[in-house]
Amino acid sequence: MERKEFLRTFALAGLALAGLKVIDACSTDDSTTPETSGTDTSGGSGSGSGSTSGNCVVSPTETAGPFPTHNPSTLVATNIIGDRTGIPLTINIALKNTNNSCNALTDTIVDIWHCDKDGNYSEYGGSGMQSTNYTNNHFLRGRQTTNANGEVAFTSIFPGWYTGRATHIHVHVYNSAGTSLLITQIAFPESSSSAVVQVNASSANGYTKGMSGYTYNANDNVFSDDSTGAEIATVTGTVSDGFVLAHTINVAA
Repeated sequence: MERKEFLRTFALAGLALAGLKVIDACSTDDSTTPETSGTDTSGGSGSGSGSTSGNCVVSPTETAGPFPTHNPSTLVATNIIGDRTGIPLTINIALKNTNNSCNALTDTIVDIWHCDKDGNYSEYGGSGMQSTNYTNNHFLRGRQTTNANGEVAFTSIFPGWYTGRATHIHVHVYNSAGTSLLITQIAFPESSSSAVVQVNASSANGYTKGMSGYTYNANDNVFSDDSTGAEIATVTGTVSDGFVLAHTINVAA
């Protein structure tokens, strides 16, 4: 991917965050537990079940594994691309507080991570689950704190996929003191004209798997019970210009 295309994505990130709209809301994830920067009180069970608080519904809780960030506090960044190549993706996330009538949740830490276009994660590898060794790399992982509107924006690339999982992004939310509030995941729309289909047909950009063998949301072990679609983001854009993802996560804070 040309550098000028990623620079253009920075401009897209600012515009997309300014216009962010509220959207209501890996394989079987048998996670090992690496070091984290906060106390995990969310359970991270991967049950996919949300809970109700007041008039708002808390976003589904999911597992952090099998590739959670080892030291997320060291990865404060807006641009999380690192040395990866792929189709640009701006990731806009808004947090709402279900304990405060779903008003914006400010001053709250948001960690995200996802695989590269080939389905590999940084900080892991050299084993049966991921043969390519990226244990000393830190791409496609980042942390930000929500602004006055409860929003964060990351510049990244469109994730690829790997056997057993639909395209997805992991999210871990902490309060300002570092206490875990929610671990969840973001799913992508999958219609015949969706970004997922367009991107995976773009071999010119290095997405060589296509959709053969792809696990759709309905059959994904994490997203298959999301009957309300609470984990599915809105994705807009084109292969040539890049895509923008917008998603709202409801947290009991």
